[in-house]
Amino acid sequence: MRSGTQPLLGLLLLLSLQGSPLTEACSCAMTHPQDAFCSADIVIRAKVVGKKLLRDGHFGTMRYTVKQMKALPYVKAQARPMPTLALEDVLSAPSAATGARPEELAAYRHYSPTKLLELCTASLQSQLMYKGFEKVQHVQHIYTDASEGLCGVKFDINKYQYLITGRVYDGKVYTGLCNFNERWERLSLAQKKGINHRYQLGCNCRIKPCHYLPCFVTSKNECLWTDMLSHFGYPGYQSRHYACIQQKEGYCS
Repeated sequence: MRSGTQPLLGLLLLLSLQGSPLTEACSCAMTHPQDAFCSADIVIRAKVVGKKLLRDGHFGTMRYTVKQMKALPYVKAQARPMPTLALEDVLSAPSAATGARPEELAAYRHYSPTKLLELCTASLQSQLMYKGFEKVQHVQHIYTDASEGLCGVKFDINKYQYLITGRVYDGKVYTGLCNFNERWERLSLAQKKGINHRYQLGCNCRIKPCHYLPCFVTSKNECLWTDMLSHFGYPGYQSRHYACIQQKEGYCS
């Protein structure tokens, strides 16, 4: 009996080890889109057009080739920072979607939709970059871990426009599951407005997560983020519709 049970126990142990994950799962703290924007080195809107697995490291690195969306030319002509515009933003709800004032869009009122489309698609190499101009002039590749267990992110090829945020190391852009990466059409209008203009106005503010009651702000530059109380740990209404912007005398709301 004893000689028969030892191989059986050994087999059960082997099967249990085979069924166990050998790599740690990716774990990310919840982040408000504004915090993700402010902490990122670079924020772009792009279409992923290709990928290649690079055999470096244990699991490898996935290199995605991206094609950045075309921006309207007035952005580069302004001396002060301006929101970056894309065609569908201008045609649907120009002021609300982009954060630009009506007078800033007045120069384009005489353009037909065809002319605007020409401006927006004349050069597929031009940039729609919301943040990161000082670190990299143009993004051709995005790097991420090939393994999702190591927080590698997967993008669909030639399907969607993505908002991509990440870090820059040695001139290369890296992103992962803990960065804010989302299909553009899934973003709310308030999030698009935030990315275009408003989020950068609140980078000196602190968004304070509220995981359980009671919770309070402890300084004038804080805004409470309470999505976790009503959405079981998932980002909710405030993430999609609110920004924390610095007001007069340094107060944020």
